[in-house]
Amino acid sequence: MEGEAMKSTALLMTVAIAVVGCAHTQAPERTIYVISEDAGGTGGSGGYDCDQEFKQCMKKCWDNRYPWPHNRKQSAWYHERCEQDCNKEYNECEDEKEKEEAERRKKLNFSRMDEAIDWIRKHKTEVALGTVVIVAGVAFVLTTGGSGALILAPLAL
Repeated sequence: MEGEAMKSTALLMTVAIAVVGCAHTQAPERTIYVISEDAGGTGGSGGYDCDQEFKQCMKKCWDNRYPWPHNRKQSAWYHERCEQDCNKEYNECEDEKEKEEAERRKKLNFSRMDEAIDWIRKHKTEVALGTVVIVAGVAFVLTTGGSGALILAPLAL
């Protein structure tokens, strides 16, 4: 009798576990999730174009020079000064982009797929195609579909 009761209890527990499932966060299915029907506006540079900012800096510096130097030979030192000042700003711009990219990588780790999709939709201009997004321990990559839609596809290893 006791053996029958133990078998029944074990069977009942097995069925209960199978029906209820695991209480842990379930990993998302390995499926493709559409973020947006249009991938337009997807960025990645954080809004900075350091090369363009360098060009603008050089133009502004050069345009603001005094009436001297009067000839090309005399102007070499001034051009060099503009390059030094603008290169400093360029390096600061690049450093800022790297910091933002590192911060963005930290943010792209989510526990639920809906959180990931909402965040990407809100920050579409900040993420680059090819960005890896981790959702509940599963890696996805941000890419475009054949129709130009922005999608989150499972990262095949």
